Amino acid sequence: MAVTIRHDPHSHAHEESIPGTVNLAAKEGEETHYGQALFPVPSADPNDPLQWTKFKKHMIMFCACAFSFLGISALLGPAVYIGLWSAQFNVDPNTAAGLVNYPNLIFGFGSVVLVPLYKRYGRRPVMLLSLLAYIGGIIGASQSTTYGGLLGWRIVHAFGSGVCEALPVQLVNDIFFLHERGKKLGWYTVALCLGATGPMFCGFMLAAGYSWNFFFYVELAFAVALLVLCFFFVEESLYFRAPVAPSGGSSSGSNLEVVTSSATTTAEGDEKQKQPATSELADDAALPARRSWKQQLKIFPDEFDYTCDFWTMPLRAFTHLLVPSTFWVISTYGIFIGLCGFSFNFVFPMKIVQPPYNWPETNSGLSAIATFIGFGLALPLLPASDILAAKLTRRNGGVREAEMRLGILIPAAFVAPAGQVLFGMAAAKDLHWICYFIAIGVTQWAGYFFFTLTLAYAVDSHNANLSEMLIIMNLGKQAISFGFSGELLNWILKHGYITIVVAAFVPILVVNNMMVFVFMIWGKRIRVMMANSWLARFHGKSLVQGEGH
Repeated sequence: MAVTIRHDPHSHAHEESIPGTVNLAAKEGEETHYGQALFPVPSADPNDPLQWTKFKKHMIMFCACAFSFLGISALLGPAVYIGLWSAQFNVDPNTAAGLVNYPNLIFGFGSVVLVPLYKRYGRRPVMLLSLLAYIGGIIGASQSTTYGGLLGWRIVHAFGSGVCEALPVQLVNDIFFLHERGKKLGWYTVALCLGATGPMFCGFMLAAGYSWNFFFYVELAFAVALLVLCFFFVEESLYFRAPVAPSGGSSSGSNLEVVTSSATTTAEGDEKQKQPATSELADDAALPARRSWKQQLKIFPDEFDYTCDFWTMPLRAFTHLLVPSTFWVISTYGIFIGLCGFSFNFVFPMKIVQPPYNWPETNSGLSAIATFIGFGLALPLLPASDILAAKLTRRNGGVREAEMRLGILIPAAFVAPAGQVLFGMAAAKDLHWICYFIAIGVTQWAGYFFFTLTLAYAVDSHNANLSEMLIIMNLGKQAISFGFSGELLNWILKHGYITIVVAAFVPILVVNNMMVFVFMIWGKRIRVMMANSWLARFHGKSLVQGEGH
């Protein structure tokens, strides 16, 4: 009986000696996308996640992105309630802001435990376990009547949902090819960033007369629904794929027979994509059959990854701070969240209820509309980095360099500081409320590209264990954002909006954004230097084949 597979496993794509440089040149008859061969090279096993159907892959990504949205919205949404909590619990506003700041810090520390768990025991059980912890924390928060009780349960649901910042990136690496990853990481980034609109939903609920407890009830309902979806649709993607050495010829002479092929036009309009529609493997291939639906519902994988050193992985993760591309991700997320995001979430609700605006407190979360618009304008550009990198790859003789994505960041590098300046000036000079919306919208538009492409660049450019990299990324960015946001309101009240938001924060943002030119010009030299360093040899001891791509 023949086994049906979806992607040709005879790709000649391979990584060159320099991590981040990949030869995607295709030979006659091989499956190509944007003129590039498939990488990583899929096996002929129908249970290989790279061979799964588009529907299954997209459902898995939907569930992972939905978890990210719920986790971030539950974390940041209650910023609208800081004034209410200050009055209810009889604490000052900065202390009440701790109900957002401390869970934000713990949100990153969840990765220290949960990432090694999913690395060894599988993505599916950890995702389900994390959702259960998140649900438990949400239930506790909804029933809290004291400051300490609410803070404790907020920490529980933040810790449980912390993995939602690492797991989607891991899943993109598990189930998608290199030519797809920019767009798929964009989906995750959109979900992550739209979670920052949580204050808008909290504001709507306040306007409708509901208490802050009701927000957690709504989060609970969606979390339970997501748990059911994950149980039925998120199959385990932990897969031990043997390294494939490029062969000297095409698929002829193998036991794989391409039955049909079709040429379709890609998003570029003029680039043809040659792709087998179906392939069949002869009986003597001795490949396993596709797991049944019932088998796909197993909680744990058939085999654990005992090569993962559970206890030392978090310690090794700190060495990735020495990798420039990884540190750039950490600084980008930390600065955009801590400087920009928390400035918007803390300052706008405080300013808009005071003269000359005098908005009702129930409308203090409406700035999230600007976030929606900003990310909405970025959505049509989701595949832009993949298309740009593909064009540059073809010009380079089929060799992909990790830096080829980064050109998309140039406009965003200038737009984000301009938005932050406008926001600070609007707050200091009491400008028209539309200035706040424009500032937030353009900054969030730029933030989308920096979130997506710095992450994609770090994964592409350093041949190291992705799971370790994700641990330190999440820890670092949450620590930086916490450091900036912990005393944000006190700094502003003491020194003023111009001094803090414009004079202090904007230069930091500019320096971080200008690093795009450093990596575009000297990025490959940095990769060569890192590849020949002791750090690369140290990371090579825990390298997982294919994870560094």
